[in-house]
Amino acid sequence: MLHIQIGAEKLFSIGSFAITNTLLMTWIVALFIIILSQVAVRRMQLVPLGVQNAVEWGVESLLGFMEKILHSRDKAIKYFPLIATIFTLILFSNWFGILPGVGSIGLHQVHDGHEVFAPLLRSVASDLNFTLAIAIIAVVMTNVFGIIALGFKSHASKFFNFSSPINFFVGILELIGEFAKLISYSFRLFGNIFAGEVLLIITGFLVPYFVPVPFLILEIFVGFVQALVFATLTLVFISIAVEHHS
Repeated sequence: MLHIQIGAEKLFSIGSFAITNTLLMTWIVALFIIILSQVAVRRMQLVPLGVQNAVEWGVESLLGFMEKILHSRDKAIKYFPLIATIFTLILFSNWFGILPGVGSIGLHQVHDGHEVFAPLLRSVASDLNFTLAIAIIAVVMTNVFGIIALGFKSHASKFFNFSSPINFFVGILELIGEFAKLISYSFRLFGNIFAGEVLLIITGFLVPYFVPVPFLILEIFVGFVQALVFATLTLVFISIAVEHHS
């Protein structure tokens, strides 16, 4: 029987800490990124080849993209670590989620007297905990950069402005907007990736041969677009936060 569960499945526990299939996948993706980085910088050459060449191309492409938004190479370099981390983690998390065996190899567990299938690995962004955690980091760091650029008092005046009733009301709206970003960031990414995962499960269950292939290709594109959208929105909000406001 086809079983679809919104929440991540618990595999085992370490003490009171539950290890879910999405958490296990997060560790695998993080390990892959670390190994890829080490391979790229292990024997760096003036004329890059192989992995070094691919990584340098990716770094330059992302820096160039950021420079177009910020209109400054220095600012692009300054915010590159955060944006590149968000983009890379989400991108590989999405792409690892469509590898063969992910979602199809797992364990049979008994819950409430019923036997259910729990995949050993599952797409990371199909877990709302992951997308919400990334969203919190993006929003918090946006305000941290704003405080560093403008000072605490100037940045806080964006939300708490008592110069006039209109400015006070606008400040309250800005404050509500910060919480709205958390919902927008997290549910957009979660919704798109979870919907794609459900689509692949259903097509694979009903017609396992050939039919899922176009959807797999579509998910590669969607995974890239969602990573780019998340990183771009974070960068745009940072560029707004560090600008002086009246």
